[in-house]
Amino acid sequence: MRLVFATNNMNKIKEVQSLIPSEIELLSLKDIGCFEDVPETQNTIEGNAKQKAEYIKTNYNYDCFADDTGLEVNALNGEPGVYSARYAGEQRNAEDNTNKLLTELHNETDRSAQFKTVIALHLNGELYTFTGICKGEITTQKHGEKGFGYDPVFKPNNHNNTFAEMDLSVKNSIGHRGKAVKQLVDFLNEKN
Repeated sequence: MRLVFATNNMNKIKEVQSLIPSEIELLSLKDIGCFEDVPETQNTIEGNAKQKAEYIKTNYNYDCFADDTGLEVNALNGEPGVYSARYAGEQRNAEDNTNKLLTELHNETDRSAQFKTVIALHLNGELYTFTGICKGEITTQKHGEKGFGYDPVFKPNNHNNTFAEMDLSVKNSIGHRGKAVKQLVDFLNEKN
């Protein structure tokens, strides 16, 4: 089976590739010749995931899946949420986003948050969604060099390290994207 993962984020591709069975060939947007920005104009994480999957199916006619992930911080009423990638501006700079988040939370005692990933799968003309959530808290400063995005400041519940301090296998076993991908893989295995 060949499936397009509607992203050019090599970190996401690496993370997901390690979770998907070897009989599924994972293609990136680059692999199918898609070099334009795939639209993400919805006001929910689920809406963006569905929009991206629909776009690839409509314009490239591949079975595909797309994900959208947001960091939802309780003290910030769920922000940055759907705007996580561009929280500090359209330049989509992870360092700027993380710094803005730490500034916004400077005087907050409630640092609870959750990462939420929604995967939309377009398969054989049907659209399916899978959701993974990882609850945790935002640290007061950055820790670790691994991972990407907000990983250096997100510490999952019942763990002493941030995502950026964890090996990929550990992060995948407890993280939001890993949980959503596991649901996706279980579904694909049932279909096969």
